Amino acid sequence: MRARIEPYGEEALLLELEEGSEFERQARLERLASSMRGEPEVREAVAGLGNLSLLLRRGSRNSIAERLLARLDEGRGDPVLGRTHEIPVRYDGEDLAALAALHSLSVEEAIALHLAPLYTVAFLGFSPGFAYLLGLDARLATPRRERPRALVPAGAVAIGDRFTAVYPVASPGGWQLLGHTNGTLFDPERRTPATLAAGDRVRFVREW
Repeated sequence: MRARIEPYGEEALLLELEEGSEFERQARLERLASSMRGEPEVREAVAGLGNLSLLLRRGSRNSIAERLLARLDEGRGDPVLGRTHEIPVRYDGEDLAALAALHSLSVEEAIALHLAPLYTVAFLGFSPGFAYLLGLDARLATPRRERPRALVPAGAVAIGDRFTAVYPVASPGGWQLLGHTNGTLFDPERRTPATLAAGDRVRFVREW
């Protein structure tokens, strides 16, 4: 497995994997993140898209880099899958018709393509609880809007490039809006605020 480890500031490391499919890389990175979180010198381990960042205690960077390299093969194997979530969606998004037309699809065809996959949470980022979902049909992949919206409501279901996601909180955003869900995906008052976690599976279910 080809990988690159580089210093990331004074107290961090960044590992980048350079082989395998997106699913394979993310599964390996999650395994490595879980393994490295057990090291006393590791303050935080966060998997991103194709990379793993480690926030370390001062003076431990070299030793942790050696341990990380030694554990690369531990990430091999089948993905460790988390929970499966069904998220009801009402397909009434402002960008749905234009997105369908862009890809020479009817609105109903676009909706069917979005509903079909069982998605996998690759990683969380951008805003609290915002889960980037892999598995979008390539026929729906659509660039972000040239001008982001000043405010996207919580629960908006959207497409950004080859990902789909649900905005867990109201925030600015430039993704293409397909619809919305009334489910709560982030609640800071809960013991585990974010509903979705890396490795979880997501299936969208149409709500009329």
